Amino acid sequence: MKTSTFGEFLATGSGILQLMEDAGEALAGNGEVLLLGGGNPARIPEVQQTFREAMGSLLDDAPRFDRIVGDYDGPQGNAEFLSAITALLNSQFNWGISENNVALTNGSQTSFFVLFNMFAGTNRDGGEQRILLPLIPEYIGYTEMGLGKCIFDTCKPSITLSGDHQFKYHVDFERLQLHSHTSALCVSRPTNPTGNVLTDAEIEQLDVLATERDLPLIIDGAYGTPFPNIIFTDATPFWDSNIILCLSLSKLGLAGVRTGIVIAQEDIIQSITSANAILNLTPGSFGPGLTTNMVRDGSILEISNQFIQPFYQSRAEIAINWLESELAGYPFRVHTPEGAIFLWLWLNDLPITSEILYQRLKARDVLVIPGEHFFPGLTEPWKHRHECIRLSYAQDQQTVERGIAIIAEEVRAAYDDAAL
Repeated sequence: MKTSTFGEFLATGSGILQLMEDAGEALAGNGEVLLLGGGNPARIPEVQQTFREAMGSLLDDAPRFDRIVGDYDGPQGNAEFLSAITALLNSQFNWGISENNVALTNGSQTSFFVLFNMFAGTNRDGGEQRILLPLIPEYIGYTEMGLGKCIFDTCKPSITLSGDHQFKYHVDFERLQLHSHTSALCVSRPTNPTGNVLTDAEIEQLDVLATERDLPLIIDGAYGTPFPNIIFTDATPFWDSNIILCLSLSKLGLAGVRTGIVIAQEDIIQSITSANAILNLTPGSFGPGLTTNMVRDGSILEISNQFIQPFYQSRAEIAINWLESELAGYPFRVHTPEGAIFLWLWLNDLPITSEILYQRLKARDVLVIPGEHFFPGLTEPWKHRHECIRLSYAQDQQTVERGIAIIAEEVRAAYDDAAL
């Protein structure tokens, strides 16, 4: 068969495909795989109970259940959910938005596919437009959004070291350049893969840079505020007419319902709505139907603040202690965990690449993600990108502890073999 360039692109594979295939095979297989690579959220008992009760209420309300599973919503998304989320954000942050400022999608990946291709690519004058990522490493799922073309610019971050075994990335504003072809800026907060939370000052400075050029600043808040609020440091929720804020239900524990939320100017929301109609007819109704009452009464914030945030903060601290014990005497650092559900492990002067380390760990049924995939837009060589891995601490503690022990064995072996 002769396929188009689009068809050829789909057949070439990608980092995000590798991630999701590994996760799917691990869950479907009969063997025991220590899944420290994927983005599946933890199953927190109090949160799971809340979802089960919401499901029971939905099943008991026959007309509502029939409507949610049997009728299409409009292409902007479920009207009751849109009303509830608008009221929640206005009551919490006084943003002054209306339902016309909000649209739903079938998950954040869909949100960003539409947004990136809305702003990047060939414009009506024949020129090329690109998205600026002010801070890398950045989310693996962004990389192939340009359908085979690189649509990103970026620059290396500045790095500060803290203590014996931690470090933090910062936006290097002295080196950051906005070009004539820059059409939007995008950051994730907290950042996947590192757990970095851009400071309020960094967000404000990026917003000023974008506003001066009449460019949107896209903020990926899939792990952030107001829900699921997997943030362990001070971070003010931020939105204005120049910002496109993307939220999600996934990291609440509802990854399977695939519900993304976009808050933006009305013309952007109209474009998202049009894309929904073209690509999907309408976003799915199940996620909004399950959670509308939680949004309406504010309990979505309560479970985020009382259960989700402290659960992950505690698990991050425990996982770091395991790494420090297992890798004592070896040159490692962990990005200071300020949010999200991952640890970003930097193995300075690692004698092998992180891709080779990934393959060795996979052979031992431990799945992580090699760092090479998290640097979209970086064209210059940088050894650092081959010295890092992302590992999740969202699985049960026994799995994480055993996985870290095997990771440490392979890391120690790599350094020790190189020293022979």
